[in-house]
Amino acid sequence: MNQATYSAKLNFYATPPHECSYLPNRESVTLFADPRFPKSNLLYATLANHGFRRSGEHLYRPTCPTCNACVPIRLPVAEFRPRRRQRRTWRRNTDLTVTPVAPQYKDEHFRLYQDYIAARHKGGGMDNSSPQSYMDFLTSTWADTVFYELRHERRLLGVSVIDRMPKALSAVYTFFDPDCQDRSLGRFSVLYAIREATRLGLSWLYLGYWIGECEKMRYKDEYQPLEYYRNGRWLRQVDTKQ
Repeated sequence: MNQATYSAKLNFYATPPHECSYLPNRESVTLFADPRFPKSNLLYATLANHGFRRSGEHLYRPTCPTCNACVPIRLPVAEFRPRRRQRRTWRRNTDLTVTPVAPQYKDEHFRLYQDYIAARHKGGGMDNSSPQSYMDFLTSTWADTVFYELRHERRLLGVSVIDRMPKALSAVYTFFDPDCQDRSLGRFSVLYAIREATRLGLSWLYLGYWIGECEKMRYKDEYQPLEYYRNGRWLRQVDTKQ
């Protein structure tokens, strides 16, 4: 099925306004691809090129009528050159083993996920996750998802969830041991994903949404040169006053 066929048949639905997860005193509206429409990796790649992300089985994009702070971003991996801090992070973690595994439930992964959420996102609505809700969040029946295990010797330190597309990787989520702050495992996971995309001969790494007003989402601009999706186009510069 080609892109034109998708465009003719796929409907989109907007949620009612709800509390924004990132910025205080703001309401958010999310645009979802029809949950009943049969998804595929090709459709995923097509919508990712228009700023959509995956959460579980759903493909979505913020579409807030009074705010455009959430900006889809991607990195053209062939042009990336690590900065000094990034090179230090890479050297600090050369003793780790990174292993791609199937996106299946493991108690070891889930316990680490719970520790991470309790330390980093307590009170954020993800505290009481169950094994089922955890897997529903990270995996889908149609995406080409890989869990990359980060281990020191036999100890699991992190899991990076990555989706593979024909021309790109998409960083879905990373969780790691909150007691290993000195390793900067979040940064290392992005650097590893860049290396993996390069090894696979892919063009981009999708990094989700950059939000200049949110500290938790602003860090992503340390990976350059970023492309920002604005008004239907990918740009090298973003005007935060738009």
